[in-house]
Amino acid sequence: MIGWIVLALVILAIVASVAIYNRLVNYRNDAKNAFAQIDVQLTRRYDLIPNLVEVARKYLQHEQETLTAVIAARDHAANALKNTAGSGTNVGALAAAEQALGARLGGLYATFENYPDLKADNQLAALREEIASTENRIAFSRQHYNDSITEYNSAIEQFPANLIAGMFGFRAAELLEIEDIAAKRQPVPVKFS
Repeated sequence: MIGWIVLALVILAIVASVAIYNRLVNYRNDAKNAFAQIDVQLTRRYDLIPNLVEVARKYLQHEQETLTAVIAARDHAANALKNTAGSGTNVGALAAAEQALGARLGGLYATFENYPDLKADNQLAALREEIASTENRIAFSRQHYNDSITEYNSAIEQFPANLIAGMFGFRAAELLEIEDIAAKRQPVPVKFS
């Protein structure tokens, strides 16, 4: 009789371990999918930025340094995304690159205020609207990713899942935290003369 009880407990432990492992895999895959959504939106924004710069270039002949800085920040952020995609590592480097890109875009938008013809350009207005829409999607995707990562990290830290997580190499993942430069940016003073 004791042999059957021990066998039942062993089988129960195996079934519970398999269920915990499968649950952890599900959380990890949800987090990867959430990052893939961020990847899509960031790539969309990276594809729009050269168009924005190209439209602005014809008006901003004296602002080449600003335009070059935006493209350089865009390229740096795109490389950071490429180094992060799929692995879930280097999220901090991606956040820093995105923050720098946001600051450069903010500087470019502030420059637009000095060029009324540029501000009135319909193509530029459409691109800015599309980038703003994409920024909203990025924020939503980032929130979903961070929620998924929080759920995953919580799952691998809880007992007894932490035992299974440790045995099978589940590691805590980083949140994607990008300081919102736009929210902190001061309004550009407009003077009517």
